[in-house]
Amino acid sequence: MKYYILDLSPGNSLVRYLVGQGHTVFMISWRNPDAGDRDLGMDDYLRDGVMAALGHIRGVVPGQRVNTVGYCLGGSLLSIAVASLGCEGDALINSMTLLAAQTDFSEAGELMLFIDDSQVAFLEDLMWQQGYLDNRQMAGAFRLLRSNDLVWSVAVNQYLLGRRAPMNDLMAWNADTTRMPYRMHSEYLRKRFLNNDLFSGRYQVDGRPVALGAIRAPLFAVATMTDHVSPWRSVYKIHLIAACDVQFVLTSGGHNAGIVSEPGHHGRHYYTARRRRGDCYIDPERWLEHAGERDGSWWPEWSIWLDTVSTQPRVPPRTVEEGLGPAPGSYVLQR
Repeated sequence: MKYYILDLSPGNSLVRYLVGQGHTVFMISWRNPDAGDRDLGMDDYLRDGVMAALGHIRGVVPGQRVNTVGYCLGGSLLSIAVASLGCEGDALINSMTLLAAQTDFSEAGELMLFIDDSQVAFLEDLMWQQGYLDNRQMAGAFRLLRSNDLVWSVAVNQYLLGRRAPMNDLMAWNADTTRMPYRMHSEYLRKRFLNNDLFSGRYQVDGRPVALGAIRAPLFAVATMTDHVSPWRSVYKIHLIAACDVQFVLTSGGHNAGIVSEPGHHGRHYYTARRRRGDCYIDPERWLEHAGERDGSWWPEWSIWLDTVSTQPRVPPRTVEEGLGPAPGSYVLQR
């Protein structure tokens, strides 16, 4: 997904909300790959993406521990990074927040309809010729997951009835599709979806296996009730391996609208409960029965949690470095 979903417009920008709460916010500007990036793999995204960003933050605000956030695939990458740092990351990672991000793929929902050995082999053949998975090919699979909303209702309303829904920022973002390079996408599908290597302890970084149990930083995990990409019960499985405090939130909405859910958004509600390190595991159905239901956006809940786990003083606001340009950056303009 294009990274700027968390900074769409002033009214629903999570970045603006966090800055308004007094946080210093850094966001990775992911480049849309082309054929020249065909051989970039998961390790490249980890090293030159997540780890490089953490290194940059250390240079800008030395001595500060980072409250890290990852959304969807970004959350999967972040969990690998924080787990690979293990105890070494205690001086750098203050907390980790996962937004609609899975760490276990044994029950990854309807997307598994498109993923088996033969389908992945077919995609690898396509990507080998192009160097990447084309944005139209990727978007088509996600539309089919919600075919009633994104295919058939659109055809009926626009083609048969002549009713075109007014464009909004989330719809415009959804039409701004992205690509994934050949090697990275192949590794992601095989090592995560097909083989579930990370959750099983077989995923390696720099030749060493990564254990999610090595994550010691407090964890805030958000799942959405009608998510077709990251089903909430699959996201909930972080409780099975996390050796840390976990604040879990289940919010109304889907994979995108449930996360971009600013305060004042009508009809929003969520459930939340905290599992302390050492507490016994409870299954998702029992969790839902006992979790407290609350009206409104989950954002303020997260803000309170961040204040609770952050003991270091806030860094004064800084001016933007020259040459970066205004948000959301230049990569968003690349096709």
